[in-house]
Amino acid sequence: MFDEESITPRYSVVVPLHNEEDSIRELHERLSEVMTGRYEPAEFILVDDHSSDRTPRILAELAEDDPRVVVIRLKRNYGQTVALAAGFDYAGGELIISMDGDLQHDPADIPALMAAFEETGCDIVSGWRQNRVDNFFLRRLPSRVANWLMAKVSGVDIHDFGTTFKIYRRDAIKQIRLYGEMHRFIPALASWNGSTVVEVPIKNIVRPGGRSHYGISRTIRVFFDLLTIRFLIRYVTRPLHFFGPVGLLSMAGGMLIAFWLLIEKLTKGIDLFAEHGPLMVFAMILFLAGLQLISSGLIGELVSRTYFESQGKPIYTIERVITRKSSAGTP
Repeated sequence: MFDEESITPRYSVVVPLHNEEDSIRELHERLSEVMTGRYEPAEFILVDDHSSDRTPRILAELAEDDPRVVVIRLKRNYGQTVALAAGFDYAGGELIISMDGDLQHDPADIPALMAAFEETGCDIVSGWRQNRVDNFFLRRLPSRVANWLMAKVSGVDIHDFGTTFKIYRRDAIKQIRLYGEMHRFIPALASWNGSTVVEVPIKNIVRPGGRSHYGISRTIRVFFDLLTIRFLIRYVTRPLHFFGPVGLLSMAGGMLIAFWLLIEKLTKGIDLFAEHGPLMVFAMILFLAGLQLISSGLIGELVSRTYFESQGKPIYTIERVITRKSSAGTP
């Protein structure tokens, strides 16, 4: 235990919760067993995503009994990503541990993740549910396909993007803004900022409550976020490179068709509207679509520059700066 008013925590444990009245106390007990005496000073940030059961009352009791517990209750049910973002924003530790609140993540795995963190010096340690206990067709198969797609699209070679059980260096997670269902893509977003990611196998336990309180419907939405991530990673600072090639190809196709129709008109004197009316319309659509795509790219360039410059936010991340003075003290 520590006096939260005088000691800044080194470790922050962030847990999003939604209607987890049956698991909260046991989760707190397990976290206390692992963290007390080994990983201190620590804080437990329990984010209540507007639960409708006895979760708020139990959390209030825990906060009263344990000074390490910080309860954040959201004004409505925003979803897991926003609940995690709220916890990350509040966390003050140098190392931030995130995990689910339904006991599917075992706090006893924290030392293994922490050991990998210390041995590798990485920025993120991600759990890997190597031996999953979920239903094969409803959970494991869709998850396997989604993880394969995420790895290919993001360029981050890990097996399990979906697990919340991770350890972050504070600087790595504080740079990332989360929207939609994008907490799964934190390793990809962090990697884009230059962070290193290591994966460690963890236990996958059957949920005591039987099912997740954040439903499987979110699996469909992941694929839309996948497209967003692909764009952000590769084209956020150069959107014209994304829209431009397709736009030029479309315009070129329209112009080639129009040129061929013009040759037909000049050499054969045919009535273009009568003979090739639909083709003329198609050529105009291709040209206008290409023009719109290129215009979208140019507007994206302006928006991108406005985004970075209005916040004074650089488009790069510095790992360290070495000068003669700083290197003099290096053995």
